[in-house]
Amino acid sequence: MKRIIKIFPRKTAATPEDGVVNQEPRFFDEADEVHISVLFEWDLPRAEQLAEKWRHVAPVTIGGPATGERGLAFVPGQYVKKGYVISSRGCPNKCWFCSVWRREGQKVRELPLTEGYNLLDDNILACSDSHIKRVFAMLQTGKKKYKKPIEFTGGLEAARLKLWHAKALRELRPKQLFFAYDTPDDLEPLVIAGELMRSVGQPTAGHQLRCYVLCGYPKDNFQAAEKRMRETINAGFMPMAMLYRDKTGKRDPEWMRWQRQWARPAIIAKAI
Repeated sequence: MKRIIKIFPRKTAATPEDGVVNQEPRFFDEADEVHISVLFEWDLPRAEQLAEKWRHVAPVTIGGPATGERGLAFVPGQYVKKGYVISSRGCPNKCWFCSVWRREGQKVRELPLTEGYNLLDDNILACSDSHIKRVFAMLQTGKKKYKKPIEFTGGLEAARLKLWHAKALRELRPKQLFFAYDTPDDLEPLVIAGELMRSVGQPTAGHQLRCYVLCGYPKDNFQAAEKRMRETINAGFMPMAMLYRDKTGKRDPEWMRWQRQWARPAIIAKAI
C-alpha cells in the first residue's frame, strides 16, 4: 500500500484527522506520494510553496476545488473528515460569485452513495427525486453509524424545496439545515421555504434552520447587508454572514468586524 501524506494549506471543519495542516516536512517524514488539497483559490500560492518543500520527500500533486479540476468519485475520509459525504457534483445555476458550475458543470452528476451524516453537496435538491430519497435514507444510517446528528452544511436551494422534501427533512431531525440568500431573487423562495418547513412542524427556536447570507461583495454596504440579515430572520432562519472574497482572498477589516456579529447564533440572538 502506498504511503500518502495529505497536506492542507488551511484547516477547516471538514479537514480529515490524518491531514497535515500548513506544515513543511520534518527530517523523518517519508512517503511514496504527497497530495496537497486546496479548497480556496487564495491558498494556491501557499500550496505551491509547500509543494516545493515536500518534493524532496516524494512526488507532489496539487489538487482540490481551488485548482479548477472537476471532482471525481467521492472517497470517504480521503480529503474530508470521515462522516462528511458528497453524493452529487455540479449545479444547474450560474451564480456570478460561484465557481461550482464552472468547475463541475451545470449538469448534476449523481454519485454512488457512501455513508455519512454531514452532506456537502453543491445542490442536493437539483438531483432526481429517487436520488434524494436514497440520500435521506443513507443519512439515517450514517447518523447511527457515526453517532452524530445529521447536518446539511452544503446548503439547500430554497427555490427547489417541495413539500415532500420538507416532510422528509423534518423526519431526519437534522442538527442544522443551511439554505442560502445570495441574491435579491433568493428572498421570496426563502420566505416560502420557511413557511413550508414550519408547516411540517419544524421549530425555529432551536436554530436548526440556518441560512448563508452573502455579504461584502462589490457595491454592497452595511445597511443593505443588515437588511438582508433581518429579512432572513423574519423568514424563520438564523443567518450566517458569508463574507465575499475575490481570487486574492483579501477582505476588508471593517467587513470582517461586521461579519463576526452575524456569524454566530448566540451573538445574533442577543442582538435581535
